[in-house]
Amino acid sequence: MELGRRERKKQQTKAAISEIATRLFLERGFDAVTVAEVARAADVAVQTVFNHFPAKEDLFFDEEGWWLGPARAVRESSGDPLDALEAHYLASIRERVAVGHLATWKQFVATIEASPALLARRRMQIDEMIRTVAAALDERSDERVRNRLLAAQYAAAQNLLEEELMRMLPDDASPGELVAAQEQLEQVVAEVFGILRNGLTAPPG
Repeated sequence: MELGRRERKKQQTKAAISEIATRLFLERGFDAVTVAEVARAADVAVQTVFNHFPAKEDLFFDEEGWWLGPARAVRESSGDPLDALEAHYLASIRERVAVGHLATWKQFVATIEASPALLARRRMQIDEMIRTVAAALDERSDERVRNRLLAAQYAAAQNLLEEELMRMLPDDASPGELVAAQEQLEQVVAEVFGILRNGLTAPPG
C-alpha cells in the first residue's frame, strides 16, 4: 500500500512538472526557458526535474514513446498493416482532442520549429519510428525493401497530415472550430491512406 502511494506521488510530481514546463515553453520558447526556471516554477529541486526527465527535451516531448506506437499497432494486428496504422493514427488524434492538445497544437509546432534542439529530437524520433515500423513489418513479410518503403511512406503521411492540421486550425480556435478541424482531418486521413493502399501514381499528363 505504501509503495502505491509513493508511486502515485511520483506520477503527480512528474505530471505537475510537465504541465508547468509546457506552459513556459509555449509562452516563451523552448530555448529561452532553463531547467532551473522550470524547477523553481514547480517548487522542486533541479535534480528532481532530472530524475523524471533525463534531458530538457524530454520535458517538451513528454509523451511516453509515441514514436513506438505505430510499430506496436502493426504487431498487435493480424490484418492489413495499413489498416492498423490508420486506426492507430486516428486514435492518437482523438486522444489529443480528448486531453485538449489540439487547442495548443499551433503553438506546439511553432515552438518546435523555433528550436534547433527540438527539431533534432523530433527528427530522431521520426527516424526511430521508421526503423521500428519497418522491423514490425519484417516480422510479417520478408519483402525488406517494400517494408522500408511503407514505413517511410507512413512517416511522410504523418508529416503531411500534421501540415494539413496546421492549415485547418484557425488561430485561437473556438471549441466548435476544433471539432470542425478534427472532422476535416479525419477525412484527409481516409484520403491519404486510400492513396497509400492504391499505390502512388503520377497524375494524368
